[in-house]
Amino acid sequence: MALDIGSADLADIGVFGGSGLYRLLEDITEVPVETPYGPPSGPLHIGTVHNQRVAFLARHGAHHDFPAHTVNYRANVWAMKYSGVKGVLAPCSAGSLQAAIPPGDFVVLDQFVDRTSARRDTFFDGPGAHHTAMAHPYDPVLRQRLIDACRTCAVTVHEQGTVVVINGPRFSTAAESRWFGQMGWHVVNMTQYPEVALCNEVGLPVAGVALVTDFDAGLEEDPTVPGVTMEQVFEYFESNLHRVRDVLFTAIRSLTERPLIR
Repeated sequence: MALDIGSADLADIGVFGGSGLYRLLEDITEVPVETPYGPPSGPLHIGTVHNQRVAFLARHGAHHDFPAHTVNYRANVWAMKYSGVKGVLAPCSAGSLQAAIPPGDFVVLDQFVDRTSARRDTFFDGPGAHHTAMAHPYDPVLRQRLIDACRTCAVTVHEQGTVVVINGPRFSTAAESRWFGQMGWHVVNMTQYPEVALCNEVGLPVAGVALVTDFDAGLEEDPTVPGVTMEQVFEYFESNLHRVRDVLFTAIRSLTERPLIR
């Protein structure tokens, strides 16, 4: 049973991302949305990409107002579901936990591990109990569209990857990063949970693609690789924004050619 929110039929596909994605579009319409869970990070930005109506929502706010641990994920997902989209693409930045996944690579995520705390992470607060299946949280159809888009755009893509989601705002210690890597997890991020879990709760197919920006706390096998800094992440993501945009827009174009059937 998914939470029934209703639909305003504003868009076909949704994107959680940063302002750098929707500011590249023309004829954007801002649509404020009120939710039962308070305000989302900003208004929905409705535009058109390859004949698809797209709802963009900057998860951190237009000016990165909300660090990951303060984002109102429930309001953001509620607003996106209300817009009427049939699925969501969720690009993000991530630190690599494996030497074989260097900065510049893309990872199409298939699993997450939650290491956050104190986040409002469910719509089902009672009365009664509801347990949402979460064995495979990322939608296989949307994942394949992202994989195909990465190939079309000639970016190096890892077709599977587990993201461990930490609470932030601090980065990992070297011991934590080493533990995450030894567990076989691939990348670390601060936003995929509870965003992806909440999408599942409302029956909204979601796929995440991570741009690797750094090696987290460094590489144990190569002490010359430094730990990540905030400035490094922002600078690297901004300089590679065109690659993220190209992958997303290519995936969205595929939805024009082969629409999602839900």
